[in-house]
Amino acid sequence: MLPSYYTVKGYGENEIEIERSRFIAHVGRAETADEALEFIQKIKKIHSNATHNCSAYLIGENDQIQKANDDGEPSGTAGVPILEVLKKKKLKDTVVVITRYFGGIKLGAGGLIRAYGRATSEGLQATGIVERKLMIVMKTKIDYTLLGKVENELRSSIYAIKEIHYFDTVTVETFVEENQTRAFTDWMTELTNGAGVITLGDSLYLEEEVKS
Repeated sequence: MLPSYYTVKGYGENEIEIERSRFIAHVGRAETADEALEFIQKIKKIHSNATHNCSAYLIGENDQIQKANDDGEPSGTAGVPILEVLKKKKLKDTVVVITRYFGGIKLGAGGLIRAYGRATSEGLQATGIVERKLMIVMKTKIDYTLLGKVENELRSSIYAIKEIHYFDTVTVETFVEENQTRAFTDWMTELTNGAGVITLGDSLYLEEEVKS
């Protein structure tokens, strides 16, 4: 598992007009080729009357799955520019479909490359990009009398609370970077005067929005 990587926030759409042609960007997250293809087919079905539904996707830790499709546009003028934007922004597990409704003015090869690249960039910006960081979920079991102190300290610290479970005792789950688990354990032990039972949980990705 990668320690961190960038991907899109979720599903998003954005439309621009260039020389009377409409370019609609559809952006989604896909972790397998099947998911990407399902996304593409869904958009093509919705926009079955469009002139073109060009697409590209980039999947895998090492970008091992990548595909570009011009869908009838001149070779290399649509799918590849979409894919190149994904690569330039270092995105993973991302699929994009650009739907074009032809407006009557031909753009030429260079114009198409710029149009599809711009439609992709603006579509990604409208959707939002996140950084996924691999974290360890640290579990701290404490008595209810310590909850207020621990929660307040955590909320003003560098650590993010994942969840709080209320049982006979309280278990606070906290996202901690792998190289900070020892420091977190020492800090929490001191904070609870040794009364907290601290254990390591699963490795999970924490998503943080990237400000453009």
